Amino acid sequence: MATSLFKLFTTFFRIGLFTFGGGYAMIPLIEHDVVERNCWLPKKDFVDLLAVAQSAPGVFAVNMAVFVGYRLRGVRGALAAAFGCVLPSVAIILFIALFFRRFRHIEVVNNIFMGIRPVVVALIAVPVFNVAKSAGIGWSTVWIPVLSALLIVLFGVSPIYVIIVAGTAGFIWGKIGRNKV
Repeated sequence: MATSLFKLFTTFFRIGLFTFGGGYAMIPLIEHDVVERNCWLPKKDFVDLLAVAQSAPGVFAVNMAVFVGYRLRGVRGALAAAFGCVLPSVAIILFIALFFRRFRHIEVVNNIFMGIRPVVVALIAVPVFNVAKSAGIGWSTVWIPVLSALLIVLFGVSPIYVIIVAGTAGFIWGKIGRNKV
């Protein structure tokens, strides 16, 4: 039985409503709902969609919603999931914009935001470890993402170049290197 457009919309609406910290912080919630709760995708396909969503231009969480929605229900599914994902953020930002100027100088409000920041870092770190595990990154290959991150952060190498080099190296390893090992 096909997933309803309403179910897609409400699933991504809830994810968008209860996620702080941006698209990467949404990964555990999206994975839970898409892979575990609703069984819409197997884990391997979900990891592949993560890679595509991250590589595609645009907002990561919206890309994930579009890809999942499209996979399940085509264009209408992509629109329902994307709208569900974006609507809570738009509504919350509009609400905050109306009242934030009145409250931004209050110490309690500043302290609340300071308390949320470390949790957002943890919400981003969890999917990094989960994706690394699902992608088969172990102690023998952990140097690849570490080196990539260092090249980007410390030396200012464009992530596009890192992706191109990694993809080319993976292709060569798949064609030539594995046969000789």
